[in-house]
Amino acid sequence: MAHPLEVTDATFEDEVLNSDIPVLVDFWAEWCGPCKMIAPIVNDISDEYEGRMKVTKLDVDANPQAALKYGVRGIPTLLIFKGGSPVDQIVGAVPRGKLKGAVDAALS
Repeated sequence: MAHPLEVTDATFEDEVLNSDIPVLVDFWAEWCGPCKMIAPIVNDISDEYEGRMKVTKLDVDANPQAALKYGVRGIPTLLIFKGGSPVDQIVGAVPRGKLKGAVDAALS
């Protein structure tokens, strides 16, 4: 069972930008209710797409630099990176189907 990888400002470049496969980054915070609502969906995506997409989580309170760099103004924000660049952004606690659709599009 795969779990999202915790990334930090220090590990963001290695784990996300330099990844050989697409990466989903969940920008979240402990106090964020909608972040907790979407967490089980992010965990399921991590399991379902293991080996095809890396799923990560970045705590914006502890790691503000990456969030600032990519213009994250509200959380949860999920960014999909491919080849070191963001290719899609999902803001808010969206339904599973919407998130899966974005992941599938990034993998096609």
